[in-house]
Amino acid sequence: MANIKVSVIGSGDVGEVLANGFLKHGYSVMRASRTPANLAEWKSSAGPNASTGDFKEAAVFGSLVVLAVKGSAAVEAIKLAGADALAGKTVIDTTNPIADAEPVNGVVQYFTGPNESLLERIQAAAPKAHVVKAFSCVGNALMVNPQFKGGVQGSMFICGNNDAAKASVREVLTQFGWETADMGAAQAARAIEPLCMLWCIPGFRENSWTHAFKLLK
Repeated sequence: MANIKVSVIGSGDVGEVLANGFLKHGYSVMRASRTPANLAEWKSSAGPNASTGDFKEAAVFGSLVVLAVKGSAAVEAIKLAGADALAGKTVIDTTNPIADAEPVNGVVQYFTGPNESLLERIQAAAPKAHVVKAFSCVGNALMVNPQFKGGVQGSMFICGNNDAAKASVREVLTQFGWETADMGAAQAARAIEPLCMLWCIPGFRENSWTHAFKLLK
């Protein structure tokens, strides 16, 4: 999948890590922000295949789009990008519905209920896009080619309604050093997104942030 154009919507740490990961693997990357000038330093050091733009420009640029914004801003970011521009494209949704509230005994709080997911809200905002949940159950430091003890490969849980889109995300995950665990249609995000809660507990309780999940078969 090298040489494919990838847009990364988001100016935070997750967006930077994934943008750099795609560049590392030979993709052309546009990183998007509401204020593209804020990404000038990244662009100047990221190499010739890196560019910046606003959300609308990124939605047009990439054949593969990565949504890497704060969960509470995810639906608005999709609307700013433009549902029509995203139609037919694979959108990797990395977000989690983390509320603006302090963790309780290490457990982050969510603004969604148990029978809904943020991915489903995003899919509803861009109904013709092919939204695939990925990179949501691990910290950004481990998203690209992580090294675990014993050479064990971590499992990345994904879901979405379009099989071809999920196949393209599987290719990316393989390049990025992950085993893909496909959990099916969009509703499975209701189970995948809470894995972020579980992943964060050792971090908040023990300051341990170097773990990942493995699906044993």
